[in-house]
This record gives sequence, C-alpha cells and structure tokens, in this order.
Amino acid sequence: MSMAPRTDTPHIADSHDLICVHGARENNLKDVSVEIPKRRLTVFTGVSGSGKSSLVFSTIAAESQRMINETYSAFVQGFMPTLARPEVDVLDGLTTAIIVDQERMGANPRSTVGTATDANAMLRILFSRLGQPHIGPPKAFSFNVASVKGSGAITVERAGKGKAEKKTFTVLGGMCPRCEGTGRVTDFDLTQLYDDSKSLNEGPFTIPGYNADGWYVRIFAEAGFLDPDKPIRKYTKQELDDFLYREPTKVKIDRTNLTYEGLIPRIQKSFLAKDREAMQPHIRAFVDRAVTFITCPDCEGTRLNETARSSRIAGINIADACAMQINDLAEWVRGLDEPSVAPLLGSLRHSLDSFVEIGLGYLSLDRPAGSLSGGEAQRVKMIRHLGSALTDVTYVFDEPTIGLHPHDIQRMNDLLLRLRNKGNTVLVVEHKPEMIAIADHVVDLGPGAGAAGGTVCFEGTVEGLRASDTLTGRHLDDRAAVKDAVRKPTGTLEIRGANKHNLQDVDVDIPLGVLTVITGVAGSGKSSLVHGSMPADAGVVSIDQSAIKGSRRSNPATYTGLLDPIRKAFAKANGVKPALFSANSEGACPNCNGNGIIYTDLAMMAGASTTCEECEGKRFLASVLEYTFGGRDISEVLAMSVTEAQEFFGSGEARTPAARTILDRLADVGLGYVSLGQPLTTLSGGERQRLKLATHLGEKGGVYVLDEPTTGLHLADVEQLLALLDRLVDSGKSVIVIEHHQAVMAHADWIIDLGPGAGHDGGQIIFQGTPADLITARSTLTGQHLAAYVAP
Repeated sequence: MSMAPRTDTPHIADSHDLICVHGARENNLKDVSVEIPKRRLTVFTGVSGSGKSSLVFSTIAAESQRMINETYSAFVQGFMPTLARPEVDVLDGLTTAIIVDQERMGANPRSTVGTATDANAMLRILFSRLGQPHIGPPKAFSFNVASVKGSGAITVERAGKGKAEKKTFTVLGGMCPRCEGTGRVTDFDLTQLYDDSKSLNEGPFTIPGYNADGWYVRIFAEAGFLDPDKPIRKYTKQELDDFLYREPTKVKIDRTNLTYEGLIPRIQKSFLAKDREAMQPHIRAFVDRAVTFITCPDCEGTRLNETARSSRIAGINIADACAMQINDLAEWVRGLDEPSVAPLLGSLRHSLDSFVEIGLGYLSLDRPAGSLSGGEAQRVKMIRHLGSALTDVTYVFDEPTIGLHPHDIQRMNDLLLRLRNKGNTVLVVEHKPEMIAIADHVVDLGPGAGAAGGTVCFEGTVEGLRASDTLTGRHLDDRAAVKDAVRKPTGTLEIRGANKHNLQDVDVDIPLGVLTVITGVAGSGKSSLVHGSMPADAGVVSIDQSAIKGSRRSNPATYTGLLDPIRKAFAKANGVKPALFSANSEGACPNCNGNGIIYTDLAMMAGASTTCEECEGKRFLASVLEYTFGGRDISEVLAMSVTEAQEFFGSGEARTPAARTILDRLADVGLGYVSLGQPLTTLSGGERQRLKLATHLGEKGGVYVLDEPTTGLHLADVEQLLALLDRLVDSGKSVIVIEHHQAVMAHADWIIDLGPGAGHDGGQIIFQGTPADLITARSTLTGQHLAAYVAP
C-alpha cells in the first residue's frame, strides 16, 4: 500500500481558524465585531452588565445551537426548545457549542448527584450483576421505581379466533413505599392547623384560605361525619380519624356533589405539591410553621426499600455506596476485581475519578442535586465532558471559578487547558485574574455596564490587556492591603456542637458588630456552619445563592417593591386607582396584555416577536399615559435608570421618600445603570445577585449573612461591595460573609477558616483571628494564598 506524498502546501481547510462575529446587537451590544481564534482559550471579561454573556451565550452559542437544531427533522424540532436567530449581521466559522453554565440544578426531590451524572445507573447495573443475594434487574435498585403487581385477562388472537388468557406481572422496584423514594416524610404540627378548643361552626382553622364561611369548612361541617358544634378536642378516635385522615369520599351538600377528604391529605395535595420557592409568601410562612420534614423511619433516609438494601457486594449495599464520599467510593470500586463486568467497572472508575479530579470528591452520590451551589452544579455538568472523545467543538463556560477557593482554581485552569489541548475552542466568561492569566486571547467589553457598555474595549493577549488603559487592565494587578486597625466586637454569636453534614461538633464564637469572613476550601463546611447551625433567635437576614424568580413581566421595580410607592404617587396626583399604573393589572394594553411585544408561536420554527403597534412597546393603555407625575408618564418613569430615578424622586414635585429609599439601596449595590422596567430575564447573574442583596438590605435584622457576594463582580466592583459592607457594619449591623475572594478576606475584621480539607477531611475550625495573624501564621492553605495576594 503506497502512502500519498506529503507536501508543505497548506490545505485550504486549515484557513478556517477564526470565529468571526460582525455587527452583534443582542441586548446592549452596539454592533460588536470580534475575531476569536479557534482551538485556543479565550477569556471574555468586563464589568457586570457590560455584554459578555450577550456576546458569548446569546450570540455565538445560541446561533450554534439553533443551526444544529435545524438539521433535525421538523417532527424532532417540535419537541425541542425553539431558538430565535440572534441580532447579528454575520457569524462565520462556528463549531458545535457545548454550554456549561452556572444554572443551579432543579430542586426536584428525586434528583441527586448520582442520577444527574449517570453514576447511579452504572452502580445499579453493578449491583444487579454482582450483588448477593441476587434480587433482580437494575431497576430493583432504583428509588424512582415502585414495586408493582397486577393480574388480569387478555385476549390473544390465534387462527382468527380470540382466546382469553390470564396473565400476571410483577415489577420489582427499589422505591421505599413509605416516603415514595424521597427519603423524607412530612410531620404536621396540628396546633398550627387549628384551635382544638373550637368547633367547626366557630371557625377553628388557622390555614390560609380556610375561612369560616368558605367551602372547605362547609364540607367538613355538613358532610355528616362530624358534629359541627362539638369542640375538636372532644372528638372520639373515629371522629378524629375522619377529620384528619379519611380517604376521599363522595358527599352531597346543598344538592351539589362534592368530595370529602381528611385535612392532612388535603393539605398535602394543595400546599405541599408545589416547590417551596414557588409558593406565595404567606403560604410559604404557613408551611414553614406547620410542616416539618423528618427522615423516613423505614428506609432511614436512603430512599430504598429493604429488599434493595439486602443485596451486598463485599459487605456494602447500594445505599452504603451512594452515601460514601466519592473519593472513598472510587477507592472501593478500584478494589473490585471481576472480569465479567470489567468494562462497567472501568467506566464507573473513570466517572468517579472525574469527580475527584474536578475537586468534587467530597460529595456523595445521594446528595440532593438542588442543594448544590452554582459552582458545584457547573462542575458536575463538566464531568461528562472530561473524557469525551469529541474534538474541534466549542466549550462555553460561565465563570467556572465560582465557589472555588484560590487553592482549587489552579486545578480548574488545568482542566480548561486540557480541553483546549485536545483541539477544542474554549470560551470563558470570567473575572478572576488567576484565570485571565492563562488565556491565549482576551476580549474586554465595556467600558461601563448596561447602556454604557456593549463595546469591545480591548482584544488581544493578557500582556496587552495589562498594558492597556481599560478598566480591567488597570485593575488586573490590584492587590488588597490588610487594614491597619480592625473593629472591636460588641458581643458574640455562640454556636455549640454544630454537626450538620460534615461538621465535627464545632464550637465557635462569631463576633458581632464587625465584618467576619468564613472561608475554607470548597466542601469544608462553611455553608453548613453559617446556614445550618445559626441559633433560631439570632435575627439573621440570610442572602444565599438561590436564583431569583421572575418572568419577562418582572423587572427591578416590581421585584424590589419600588413600583408600589410609584403607583400610589401617580394615583394620588391624578385622583385615580393605583391599579391603572400596573402593566399586569388594569392599566395593561389589551392588545399585548401589558408585555409591550406580540409573540407569535411558530411551532417548530423560531417564534417571532414584534413591538405592539397599539402601545408602541410602552405596555400601558393610551389613556393611562395621559396621567403624569412630575411631568413624566408611568412608561417614561420605568424607562429611567436607577441613577436618573434617584434624582427624579429625590427632590421637586416628584419627591417620594419611600421610592428614593429603595433606589438608594439599588445604587449602593452598583446597579445605578439598570433601568427600572428592564425585564429580569435580561439581567446577568451578577446583576441578579446584587438585586437580591438590595432587596434584603431593607429587612430588619441585626445579623446579615452573605453567601459569596462577589459572584459575577468585576475586579473594579469589589471595592464598591467592600464599601457597602463597611457601611452596614458602621450602621450597627453584624456582617458574616462566606467568601473566597482574597480582597474580602484582607478587608475583614475577623476570619474563621474551615478545613483542612473537604468532606470528611474538613468540618473543623483550623484558624480564628485577624487577617494579619492568618498571614503571619501561614498555617493554612487560605493563609498561604492570602499572604501571596496582599500588597507588600
């Protein structure tokens, strides 16, 4: 066989080495044009809201995914999300995009780390092959499959005749029948449901919606099972059972057929079927007050029935394996030597080793997916790509260093470089200088945020960025200095015997009246200590990383409650109802229902959005826009930025102190450029985090707990955050911050460092003291990295 002779003439196919973007106009982008080198690591940076996500996710990645979707048949496209073509003139040189974003995983109670990564599926096959005693196929080990038995007659057609045959079937599942595979059961505090000294006719219920003259109460009183004039505490055992637990029973009341059902199952269906975060505030308060979730006593929280737990490999059952820390589980699997399942063991080892390699070895496979932080969720999604044989694809990451200790960032850098070295294009939206430093190419957007951003300020190498006069370039080598003097605490918050998750009976006194930073490697127990061990009466205002809810109808004005005083001010000035000044109520344009746009669903094709011709995108009735306040109509007020609105509502005839107070909080967290009516769906991750912070600043409480508030913040914005934290402390508040950012650590009055490792290697206090003492001691990983970071 002869080989074709090699030539040095470059092949024309090798000339397509750039992703070219011309005239991008998504969100706040202003005709942006960039050329991104393929098979290189490109970092996109700039202040929060400068247009990074609009360029990377909403333009490049979105168009790549849209074009791939169009290659499928119309039938398949009908089952896929429809994507509109981005606002861009030319996109050339695109490759398949794989998006690894920081969206937290769904809070479905059945979803765990194991089910989200297919590790559970491989474990179930392993136990179905090697487990002793053998109990059945893989689904016999699944907590999502219930055991089912059935029998009946079927008709079989043979030789033109139908013959009836009796058939029975059995499905052996692993689900615990008591908790239905969730690992928890609900326990009701009956004293929070009703006053047992009252009768049904006296209105005993303290449940939202159970009014004395409502249908719910009438069914209980008139169904015939209970005496409506008898106090509940005097019910017989049978009456109490009918009242609380009776199965659904058809009854007739006032000639109307209705269903009578016990109070407990009725509450479970009407209140507990929803995700807690989706509940209205008063419903959520009731559930928190009346319902407690306890570990299922039958399965002890493992979710699996007794049969599934009886089968073992080397003394370990599948529940034990899923409860192990993943790095321990990887060692256990490595010790199994069974040639009959060698390929399966190899795949399982690789999957578990990927967890360890990516810094998640401290997790367990039975950890609920909804409890993972944004950074942990993003790294779990990365696992399926680490061993992928794909090359020449575009990987898109959204701040992969979120939730990572400085010690772990180097490991993440190595993983990204490995993906690049396989011949892939890696695009990263990032603020951390440690990650910017490894970039082959940097695109800096800005110069400001919102309307002040959306342009390319710099494009080139890291050294070129450092020498440039852009905001990022000037702050790239910023180093925080330790304060000359720290504040003195005014008291202490005592935590004793904290043992949630991996905490090892921790006793700690958190100083009050100062800025305290809780730090440590990812998985060391920081959140367990602060969110899970605080005394209930401490008056804590907790601002965690959970996503804010909101549709395109929601905006900063509605989310923060700012629209209420604005509506009232408009109504008072014009002598009309406040509801007229809501685009979700009476004032809404009837043509677009207050959306400002008309959306046309085109089935499997991308939907079309057009500005409403009736209201011209203003969302309100023309008659409503005739009412003014301070010379502006309601649509003009919602189009203002926070900074403009501060001035408008701060003085003159439009002076509204209640609105000004909320606007000041928004400006304090660095959102002065955001317009009041901007849909929440268009805000970046960092902007949403700060919007939530601004909302919580108005709550009454002496202790503020912030979970990584620097998430999504540019280097230049960190200074503003530190100034805000200082103002909170100086106003008499105690501020506790879970944080990895060295600038926040250096600015603290007191540092509590957890570790020394993650998972069962962590959960201990390894340092308490001032930042200066931590740097001097250099006894922990945090101390070493902080010493290397601070200004000399």
